[in-house]
Amino acid sequence: MNKKILMIVGDFGEDYEIMVPFQALEMVGHDVHAVCPDKEAGETVKTAIHDFRGDQTYMESRGHDFELNATMAEIEPSDYDALCVPGGRAPEYLRTHESVLEAVRHFFETDKPVAAVCHGPQILAAAGVLDGYELTAYPAVRAECEAAGCSWVDGVVTDGNLVTGQAWPDHPEWLSAFMDLLGDDVSHGEAVATADD
Repeated sequence: MNKKILMIVGDFGEDYEIMVPFQALEMVGHDVHAVCPDKEAGETVKTAIHDFRGDQTYMESRGHDFELNATMAEIEPSDYDALCVPGGRAPEYLRTHESVLEAVRHFFETDKPVAAVCHGPQILAAAGVLDGYELTAYPAVRAECEAAGCSWVDGVVTDGNLVTGQAWPDHPEWLSAFMDLLGDDVSHGEAVATADD
C-alpha cells in the first residue's frame, strides 16, 4: 500500500539527501510531504552539496532551491505512516524547533518507520528518542549520538523502526532498507510499492 511520508527539511540541508529520497519515494508511489518550520507550502529551502574529496571533512557548495509541498504548522504527524530526516547543516537548527521534536517523538512512540541520514540523527538525539538503539550517522556526530544513549554501528543499519546511514553515498542501501520497512517489494535495486489484498 502506498504510504504518506513526512520529510522534515531546512535551509542548507544536504541537496542529495533531500532530492534523491523525495524523488525516489514518490517514484514508487508514496506521497511525500516536505515541510520546514516557519515556512509554507510553495516556499523553498536552499540546499547545500557536500562532497568528499579526501579532506578531513566534507566540502560544501550551494545546491538548489527545493520547493516545500506542505506547511509544517498545518500537518498532523498522526496522519503520516513514516518519517524521513535528511542531513546537511539544517538539523543543527531544526532540532531547536519544538514542533520538529514533537513530530519526531510521535513516530517513535507509535513505532512507525523512520529513516535518518548523515546529520539527521542530531534531530533524533535532541528529541530524546535514541536510547537503546543501534544506529549510524555522519561520523562527526557519533559522540552526540552515543551521548543520547545509542550504540554506534558503521554502515547502514536497521534497528526496529529506524534506518540510518552515514551520508548520501549510502543511498542505495539506506533507501532500500527504508523501503523494506515501508512494505515495498525491493529486489535487484528496484522497488515497487505493493497494494494490500
